[in-house]
Amino acid sequence: MASYGVATEPLATETGSAQDLKPSNYGQPLFPSHPHLGETLMDNLPSDSVVVLVAAPIKYMSGSAYKFRQSSDFWYLTGFEEPESAVILERVSNSRGYRMTLFSSGKDSAKEKWEGARTSFEDVLAIFKADNALPIHAFPSQLKSLASIYSNIYIDLPNASTKRSPRTVRSLLRYLSPSAQSRSEYESVVDSLSIPRRQPLAPLVAKLRSIKSECEQRVMRSAAGISGHAFAKTMRFTQPGVSESAVAAHFEYLCSLSGSQRLAYVPVVASGPNALIIHYTSNNQVVQDGELILMDAGCEYNGYASDITRTYPASGNFTSAQRDLYTAVLTAQKALVSLCTEVTSLSLHELHRRSCELLRVELNQLGFRLHTGDLERVLYPHFLSHPIGIDLHESANSDRGERLKAGMVITIEPGIYVPPVPQFPKSFHNMGIRIEDEVLVGKEHPIILSVAAPKEIVDVEGACQGLLGLQQF
Repeated sequence: MASYGVATEPLATETGSAQDLKPSNYGQPLFPSHPHLGETLMDNLPSDSVVVLVAAPIKYMSGSAYKFRQSSDFWYLTGFEEPESAVILERVSNSRGYRMTLFSSGKDSAKEKWEGARTSFEDVLAIFKADNALPIHAFPSQLKSLASIYSNIYIDLPNASTKRSPRTVRSLLRYLSPSAQSRSEYESVVDSLSIPRRQPLAPLVAKLRSIKSECEQRVMRSAAGISGHAFAKTMRFTQPGVSESAVAAHFEYLCSLSGSQRLAYVPVVASGPNALIIHYTSNNQVVQDGELILMDAGCEYNGYASDITRTYPASGNFTSAQRDLYTAVLTAQKALVSLCTEVTSLSLHELHRRSCELLRVELNQLGFRLHTGDLERVLYPHFLSHPIGIDLHESANSDRGERLKAGMVITIEPGIYVPPVPQFPKSFHNMGIRIEDEVLVGKEHPIILSVAAPKEIVDVEGACQGLLGLQQF
């Protein structure tokens, strides 16, 4: 099982590909492989079923569109990256078990002069292997026609933009073609998608996405490698007097140079006491001598996210207290990574409980006298892990009680954040340390995808001091 576009997307800096033609004839990069995930999904549905997905909406700021990112499930099943599109998959008894109708904008020379190429209907058939290619304005009528035939309609409604705008079928249709249909036509389509026949699609796709194919694993290894090397070079770049925003910008620049299309999320670059704020993204203060830098960052590469956290000394050397607390977190983190196998038969919940036990032992050895709630509510208030893939947190439809299986990719990210209060040793006040790796679960052995990011103390200090042969760029 390999999703469309996972294999070998040519980078903009590579030559010799069919995409060298400028301007492109297509609305997205093209890929040599075709997904079979649609078949896998459809094979698991009742015979009398139809699947409906829509593209992500275009988002704007000050009247200009943001760089478009396709809806994750839509991209996973189709590989189609253009906005204003939809797909209907019907469970039928043909050679591949389903019929695919892909709706899109098609070619429009006037619009393309301003916004760039769109894929033609002919190419939708040839490249994306759709059985039918239709204009997006035909989607509501086609949906109404097909909905009357099938007993099981698998569809997820778009997220509401406001509390006054709830998730409804009508919002789905208006999002796709706000002016193409009359109110009566909308109402008739709404009626055809009645709740008794409507089933949620996302949980079914989430099960497919939870186990990464070998192709997906290679791309995730590349994404983590790009981010990991950027971490090592950013450690060399960081020094007292530089701003947190400059550190974040340097990391993003390095990822872009290596082929990343975007960051997977807003990075955390928290210097000194700012590290006590778990999701610190202001990144607007100056790094001071003697402080630790907690950086949580990752790029997105060919559709897949990476997520790494490292904590390193701004001056290039850990102080004695910083080294002790870092070692405590690192010891627990490495022990937890070793448990990320199918044979251990652990769940994320059980791994988190183990993390609390391990951190409690380590902190007691450092002179912490922990009372009930000190660890879980104050020093370590977040969960240990989350699944990662196309989305940074592939957790919306995942079960933390499910046993780990080979092919899953999860994060392992214990952390300790010590506020300046009397019940904790003063030498550790205002320190925040988190160490996070991406881990591919194996049958008997885990694989750390983010291994390129320095983690051992000698390697972290070596990266900061330029002793690993790495430059800032």
